[in-house]
Amino acid sequence: MFGPADYVLRPLTPEDEATLWEMLYQALSPAGREAPPREIVQRPEYARYVERWGGPGDIGFVAHDKNERMLLGAVWLRASLGSGPSDAPPELAFVVKPGHRQRGIGASLLTQFVRSNPQLSALALRVGAQSPAVRLLERFGFEIANQGDQAVVMRREA
Repeated sequence: MFGPADYVLRPLTPEDEATLWEMLYQALSPAGREAPPREIVQRPEYARYVERWGGPGDIGFVAHDKNERMLLGAVWLRASLGSGPSDAPPELAFVVKPGHRQRGIGASLLTQFVRSNPQLSALALRVGAQSPAVRLLERFGFEIANQGDQAVVMRREA
């Protein structure tokens, strides 16, 4: 079991593309259900979150144990993803590996991300409105601006 003293957060770098492919797979593997084939991350609708990571507008953090042997979670976004209308907010990708959830790692990742990006005024999350991630972002001044069944858009005054 990990407590705050047992893991560290660090900014993602261009060398972390392999790390993000693994984190993307973890995000697409719902707890309590059979994991999808690993090739799922290569689908264009998912690969766009990771391919050629490290360009302008690519920001995020990864959590790992102090020995850097075990990935625990990550939060990242690509400001230049360009998947929708030009005024659409960037999508925030966020995952904590099963077995390490409910231990504060996700809260630490989101806190570090928001504090490091004070200019961020809008983002989209592929989660329900009752997600703990939404509740945490509300503590930083974000409010739900739009919500659907599987996603929310949150905004705040920057």
